[in-house]
Amino acid sequence: MNTTTTTKNAGPEHLVELTNLVKRYHGRAILDGISARFGRGQITAMIGPSGGGKSTLLRSINGLNTIDGGEVRVGEHRFRPGQATDREVLQAVRRTVGMVFQDFQLFPHLTALGNVMEAPQQVAGKSRTAAEAHARELLKRVGLGERCDHYPSQLSGGQKQRVAIARALAMEPQVLLCDEITSALDPELKHEVLDVLADLRDDGLTILMVTHEIGFARRAADRVVVLAEGKIVEEGPPEQVIDRPETERTQRFLKNVLG
Repeated sequence: MNTTTTTKNAGPEHLVELTNLVKRYHGRAILDGISARFGRGQITAMIGPSGGGKSTLLRSINGLNTIDGGEVRVGEHRFRPGQATDREVLQAVRRTVGMVFQDFQLFPHLTALGNVMEAPQQVAGKSRTAAEAHARELLKRVGLGERCDHYPSQLSGGQKQRVAIARALAMEPQVLLCDEITSALDPELKHEVLDVLADLRDDGLTILMVTHEIGFARRAADRVVVLAEGKIVEEGPPEQVIDRPETERTQRFLKNVLG
């Protein structure tokens, strides 16, 4: 089944395209022939049972996982099995794609500002002045303009995750991959992070997020993709997939999650 996510503002441009993507672990297909397209300026929520392949899919898009079959295209860059370790390909893809993890992965010895400045200086070669100015803008953008000089140990979980989002944005990606970024947060803190993502979509960023936040997927996602047993079992607008699911597998998953 193909997942076609088109953009409201820029026509049917697909920034990310997966073609018959296969990933195996110990002979078991974690991704079993996934084909999908994701367009500019939309949020796609990926939901489904644990072990269904959601996180593996995200990590395959930016080359954190090698692939065993098929092809990944990100913008004009493509890789197939055996090419994901090509340094030039990975660097090109990772300039286009940012990733945010559930455990923040901030540098504890750097302030919020330092964390956001690090990659633009060390990887992109920006001057300290330019990197700092951009980092301050991004921290303000995610509601942390007054926390620039705070270390991770001085921040709440929701604030740490917003710093992590700002850090990913510092490399000016076109696509943001979010892997269960609210799963470690208290319910009250989840909303501040999810609201940031909704705002970023309005800026034209393409967001692919693995989530169990069904309410957010219903409210803010443009499309919902359901993965189970390494396959896309259903996809479409949230009002269709979440409120009127067509497949028995999606119905069963939502019943277990929503009660």
